[in-house]
Amino acid sequence: MKRSLSLAARGAAACTLALSAAAAGAAPVSDAAQLARGAHLVETIGCADCHTPSVMGASGPQKDLALGFAGHPQALDVSPPPAPAGGWIWGGSASMTAFHGPWGVSYASNLTPDAETGLGHWSLEQFIATMRSGRHLGNGRPLLPPMPWQGIGKLDDGDLAAMFAYLQSLPAVANRVPGPLPPAVAAR
Repeated sequence: MKRSLSLAARGAAACTLALSAAAAGAAPVSDAAQLARGAHLVETIGCADCHTPSVMGASGPQKDLALGFAGHPQALDVSPPPAPAGGWIWGGSASMTAFHGPWGVSYASNLTPDAETGLGHWSLEQFIATMRSGRHLGNGRPLLPPMPWQGIGKLDDGDLAAMFAYLQSLPAVANRVPGPLPPAVAAR
């Protein structure tokens, strides 16, 4: 019973977001059931774990909801990562939005519908191609760890469309995320 209430609450929140976006003049979004499904998938997959920055609060790290799904904060300059040592070969920033390892440094992308810095200019087809191929916009640079595109890409088209619709219903946040750094540059 509790799970049904949770899903209903998420559905209501998705409807509210959709109505708010429509009232604000944002692009129209899909129906409430699709938004609720997208919200559920985004939550259970844990997209906010990396794409919403963490900040230190009174009880430890907590998500900065003002930057929900906006990726690595453009104002947060992180120092070069430490050298691998003692079996540790990768790690992450305190914000949980920047990661380093043998691939270099990767930053969590802005998933909000901001047209300049997020997914606002993306089509559903590009989103699905990205999740299936592991390449930016479906044919660009590789998506880097820890992005779990291999698992997400196994979702069917309907689930990926629901996720995309939900992300498009969120408030747009202008936040330009830095591009990834290759290993040679990251080691400096």
